[in-house]
Amino acid sequence: MKGLLSFLFLLLFQISFSQGKPAKFSEEMKAGMRLKIREAARHAWKGYMQYAYGKDDLRPLSHSYRNWYNHSVLMTPVDAFDTFIFLDMQKEAAEAKQLIFDSLSFDKTGEVQLFEVTIRILGGLISAYEIDGDSRFLQLATSLADKLMPAFNSKTGMPYRYVDLQTGKVRDAVNNPAEIGSLLLEFGQLSRLTGNKKYFKKAKNAIMAVHKRSSKIGLVGQQINIQTGKWVNTKSHIGGAIDSYYEYLYKGWKLFGDKDCKKAFDQHNAAIKKYLLQETENGTFLHQVDMYNGKILSTEYGALSAFYAGLCAYAGDTETAMKIQQANYFMWTNFGMEPESFNFITNTLLSPEYILRPENIESCFYLHRATDMYEYLWMAKTMTDDIIEKCKTDIAFASLKNVTSFQK
Repeated sequence: MKGLLSFLFLLLFQISFSQGKPAKFSEEMKAGMRLKIREAARHAWKGYMQYAYGKDDLRPLSHSYRNWYNHSVLMTPVDAFDTFIFLDMQKEAAEAKQLIFDSLSFDKTGEVQLFEVTIRILGGLISAYEIDGDSRFLQLATSLADKLMPAFNSKTGMPYRYVDLQTGKVRDAVNNPAEIGSLLLEFGQLSRLTGNKKYFKKAKNAIMAVHKRSSKIGLVGQQINIQTGKWVNTKSHIGGAIDSYYEYLYKGWKLFGDKDCKKAFDQHNAAIKKYLLQETENGTFLHQVDMYNGKILSTEYGALSAFYAGLCAYAGDTETAMKIQQANYFMWTNFGMEPESFNFITNTLLSPEYILRPENIESCFYLHRATDMYEYLWMAKTMTDDIIEKCKTDIAFASLKNVTSFQK
């Protein structure tokens, strides 16, 4: 019966979404979208090379640049290299690679945020090595990881938010599950590639330390003191500050076969479905609750929360994923584009900006792969077209201050 109901839901969703749409997303349309996306990436890279060469970020409105820290760590080239390979942009990939090897060094960089540098720089270098095979990528990744290790020197094993790459000095003992937990894939893969288990051990100990402090109903809070192990903020949700903690548990199981990660994810996922899901006429959203009793605290939902549909699809629960993606698509189309956050009950904007978040499109990717339903290609096309049309500047792409006015 459950299988029949799932099939009927999929069929109903397909019929309702398909009204007014062509029957298929043709191969010609896929090729056209690939070309459009490739040209968008090329446009942004040209702007970077002209106005922000060797720096972290391009400022697309002022034609200037920004470094995240006291010294550039080449955020854009490192983050973009594997994308260029996947998009078959060989010239741009070669330029990024040359820039990395000519300029990237961690010998002058001072304090950095552990989470951001791990997911962007460490992860980017590891991906580059796996794709390209040049051992210099792995050498840079190992050098960085070694300089990040002092961040884990706390009483609980959960890391501080910031660490100085030169002195090992740390700060900010109040951290969050996302920043604590979103290290396992990068550090774990580095252990696999180098044979040194210390990276995986530190990152796994950190993510398990969060899980160990789950409430009796299986939820975690928004902020925790990594020295005392006490929760500072007990609001539980699947948005920013918690989101990727859940993602890394499941992907830690998929990448490393780690059964502790799978067990922890299953416990959390059951609690999320029991206490956070809220069905509406616009799809299934997830509200915010108290981690100890599940009492609803807020009906705020936003761009970062959109990832959960993709995670559900990847974990095999396509029925829940589809219901959430219906809500995600409503969030994108209701205001003109996706806001950073809104109240899904009152349908009012809370944070009206769009800062080029990818999570909604990512969920379309996972759902299309899981179901082979063309609806998710249509959703992704709508979002991609909106970004290219409304966020494009003369040299790159910019965030929107307000999704109703499209003001940059």
